Amino acid sequence: EHCELHQLFNSDENLSDTLTKLEEKLEQHIRFEERSLFNKIQEIATPGQLATIEEAHNHAAFEENRSDEFWK
Repeated sequence: EHCELHQLFNSDENLSDTLTKLEEKLEQHIRFEERSLFNKIQEIATPGQLATIEEAHNHAAFEENRSDEFWK
């Protein structure tokens, strides 16, 4: 799924069609991770494994970027 999303993000095809496909695939992927994958990881991972996952994914602080052209 990540490869498919990557291909859509880099597609040169019709922008409207690509955005529609991207929206659908991203929605499906996020829902799968939220409803299935993350719950399964929490069920079977040890506290040490969960700590390792958290440490690996919390290295960058979130920065709000309201000056980006997207928000204008």
